[in-house]
Amino acid sequence: MHNTPASTPAIPGWRLIVSDTGRYWAIRNRAFPRVALRAGVEPAVDADTFEEVQAAVAEQEDKARAAVAAAEKTAVAAAETTGPVS
Repeated sequence: MHNTPASTPAIPGWRLIVSDTGRYWAIRNRAFPRVALRAGVEPAVDADTFEEVQAAVAEQEDKARAAVAAAEKTAVAAAETTGPVS
């Protein structure tokens, strides 16, 4: 495997690698939040074409956003339920 040359399209926030057989791999530069990882978000994806790996990256980013939003909503609901501590 090798890093993609500068002329190859990039995916912001992800390291793009093209294997010797032409398969595309994308690995996230920064870790996803733990809540996203627990929800099954993958920090590395692969595909046959750049367009497919780009779509896979977008899917993981969407899943991560949804997982974080759900966790925040749950935390807010829990805080509202318990009320102030006396």
